[in-house]
Amino acid sequence: MSDSSVSPRYLSIDFYRGLTVAFMILVNTPGTGKYVYAPLRHAIWNGCTPTDLVFPSFLFIIGVSMWFSFARYDRKWSPEIGKKILRRTLLIFLIGLLMNKFPFYWKDWDSWRIMGVLQRLALGYGLASVLVLTLQRRALIAVSAGILLLYWGLLYWFAQPGGDPLSAQGSAVLRLDLWLFGESHLYRETVAPGLRIPFDPEGVLSTLPAIVTAILGWLSGELMTNRSKQKDLLVRDLLVFGLMCGFAGLAWDLFFPINKKLWTSSYVLYAGGISMVLLAASVWLIDIRGWRNGPGLMLAFGSNPLFAYVLSELLITVLYVIVWTSNGAEISAQEWIYSHVFEPIEGGAFSSLLFALCYVAFCWLLCRWLYVRQIFIKI
Repeated sequence: MSDSSVSPRYLSIDFYRGLTVAFMILVNTPGTGKYVYAPLRHAIWNGCTPTDLVFPSFLFIIGVSMWFSFARYDRKWSPEIGKKILRRTLLIFLIGLLMNKFPFYWKDWDSWRIMGVLQRLALGYGLASVLVLTLQRRALIAVSAGILLLYWGLLYWFAQPGGDPLSAQGSAVLRLDLWLFGESHLYRETVAPGLRIPFDPEGVLSTLPAIVTAILGWLSGELMTNRSKQKDLLVRDLLVFGLMCGFAGLAWDLFFPINKKLWTSSYVLYAGGISMVLLAASVWLIDIRGWRNGPGLMLAFGSNPLFAYVLSELLITVLYVIVWTSNGAEISAQEWIYSHVFEPIEGGAFSSLLFALCYVAFCWLLCRWLYVRQIFIKI
């Protein structure tokens, strides 16, 4: 396939990125965890809800963006681009690490969580960048397949002795994180109804298959360039490859369950396939049909995606840590806002969703202010 010396402009990429950020904020900030609509919850263990597709969609669109942003370096490895990738990887990882402790940096250092969402994004971006800039397409696809197969084997070969390799307690993911960080530095995750244990859903070992999620985005970006003058065929190809990956993930699920918290290889293919289908829909709707209302709304998030995510996480944390005593009980600012403004409306999942939607809107207004003034915070 031919390439183009000048990367085409796809507004659908900005739209997809902004929409993904909006949904990340939405699912992370319900009014109350007690009442949440099922599609806005993560699967407790095996399986996949719409919410479980948001994180891989963001990593996927990072891969798409890498294809276009690396065009200035001819998409080949060099010391210059290597330094930029390393700097960005370390900076994003550091921001994620600091967010885990915000705002109480002066205490409880022995329980500081090491891994997290931004840490996975950083490592996925950094490691995927090395592969995509040093390997040809065929080799890249072969290495990606090898990574997914290798991860499947690693979960069985290095599982906890006597444990179920595909359970949280028996997984090699937990075993490696315990060895690297210790129990006190792990997130406490719900792995069964009513059961929370030290287990990091963004563990070190499960970052390995996440690299392939970004590579699927890179390959989709390549396809977007090569089909830039035939966008109808681009939509067709993205749909075909997306369905192939999705059904391959469903078939693999019979032997290696789709599981976000382990980021299983079947989950990579399933979520990656759906991401391709959604990207195809975005291209058709925005770059072919010319719909502009939605992109206009999402550009505020899409132009500053990492900033928008960090902003949303820090603001909600501040609302939770501002606490006072009311009627003999402690209440946070978040709880007060929800109980006095949103809970009286319906008192259940709708009120919880309404809080989340209003919070997304508030974050959007702040990002919109930056966008109107053409302020783009690059990391």
